[in-house]
Amino acid sequence: MKGAVVSMLLMIVMAQLLVKPGEAAVTCAQVNASLAACIPYLTAGGTPAASCCDGVKNLKAITPTTTDRQAACNCVKEAAARYPNIKEDAASSLPAKCGVQMNIPISKNTNCQNIN
Repeated sequence: MKGAVVSMLLMIVMAQLLVKPGEAAVTCAQVNASLAACIPYLTAGGTPAASCCDGVKNLKAITPTTTDRQAACNCVKEAAARYPNIKEDAASSLPAKCGVQMNIPISKNTNCQNIN
């Protein structure tokens, strides 16, 4: 059992080392999973669920670099294109409603290259 845990940790560390500097480590699957619980809020407004806010906090945690934030932004834009009924005002206010300050706008109209 202990050997399996050590092997798993070693695999995680090696995977992180394979990411080249300047290359995003965040994936669209991670971004989508983080924001999936927010779809009801983004399409209907109201108050975001606690699970949605947990996802927003997770999104901030998995995007520590500019490259990660730009990649996540592009993922958000791709996901937003699949939901034409997303309310832009709900999307733009989501981080603040969750008490999270982050540099990734939740919008389908953001120029992701301008994100720092």
